Amino acid sequence: MLKFSIISKDINSKARAGFFDTDHGIVETPAFMPVGTQGTVKAVNPEFLEKDIKAQIVLSNTYHLYLRPGTEILEKAGGLHNFMNWQKPILTDSGGYQVYSLSSLRKLKEDGVEFRSHLDGSSHFFSPEKVIQIQRSIGSDIMMVLDECTPYPCDIEYAEKSTELTSKWAELNKRAFENTNPLYGHNQFLFGIIQGSVYRELREKSATDLRKLDFDGYAIGGLAVGEPAEEMYSITDFTTDLMPENKPRYLMGVGRPENILESVERGIDMFDCVMPTRNARHGVIFTSQGVLTLTNSKFKDDFEKLDVNCDCYTCKNYSRAYLRHLFNAGELLALELASIHNLHFYNSLMSEARKKILDGSFKEWKNKTIDLIGNRL
Repeated sequence: MLKFSIISKDINSKARAGFFDTDHGIVETPAFMPVGTQGTVKAVNPEFLEKDIKAQIVLSNTYHLYLRPGTEILEKAGGLHNFMNWQKPILTDSGGYQVYSLSSLRKLKEDGVEFRSHLDGSSHFFSPEKVIQIQRSIGSDIMMVLDECTPYPCDIEYAEKSTELTSKWAELNKRAFENTNPLYGHNQFLFGIIQGSVYRELREKSATDLRKLDFDGYAIGGLAVGEPAEEMYSITDFTTDLMPENKPRYLMGVGRPENILESVERGIDMFDCVMPTRNARHGVIFTSQGVLTLTNSKFKDDFEKLDVNCDCYTCKNYSRAYLRHLFNAGELLALELASIHNLHFYNSLMSEARKKILDGSFKEWKNKTIDLIGNRL
């Protein structure tokens, strides 16, 4: 089983600080996982990812890695860690999100998902057993079960059938996990995913089903898909009470910095989102004082660094005016420098949240921080 330890709890909320141990290193929580869907965090050199951003763990995607480069190449490389030259922990999504995001290309069945590749239209089938097999080939430290991520809005009849299917697949995933072995000499762990849309009775049923299977950790899926933020917070708060206290809790696909801090308050330990890198590639920068859009003309002669409180590589070396110039000139360096900063901001936010949980001031700090980071500069 994955060793997870809680070392402090906030006295005014459900926030907690802890760590879990993998063969590729320890991950301190709360933690943000940069998204490296295809074996790379877009526009970011892995050396910056490790040494400047100080990422503890990255997320890659089973569906995309299965299509390219394919499991044969990954196995010849000795797994994804070797292939992408990243010797820290990796978590892989099962492809369940693509069941949602590529709904026009897939057909749900009782025993899995039939889909057409978004690359060439070729036909493929993901069963729970196949998803475990692919993730064994990838060699990720944490594997996710195959699930269906329901859309929003979603009527309760559809959500109920979907939740039942996710529970059935979770059982098949666990069985396949127990009947197979890692390929590269390091341990792999398996997380279950609680579904149920915005219906509390379905969330409770899903959590009950998955707890019986005794996964190494538990995720909340099916949120951040269009529902109002307050609904997301409410369902998260409700669901964390149903999750094991002694195992990591992962909120999938969330989100904006303020969403993350609100969810830490509600007992979440792990997060992932494409937002810091996707926004960076469009010149949208997160800072401790608010959000700035570098393409705005007011920054053309602003020689301040992106964030006065940041010591990342970008902020130590370049000004707002220079990055704005790079974006306007279409220079690729703009994408890397902005992405480095945004990821550094997210990881620093998690590190500071952890410190505040440890010293007992999380709730007050969180409220002040959210008031600042939501500003438009």
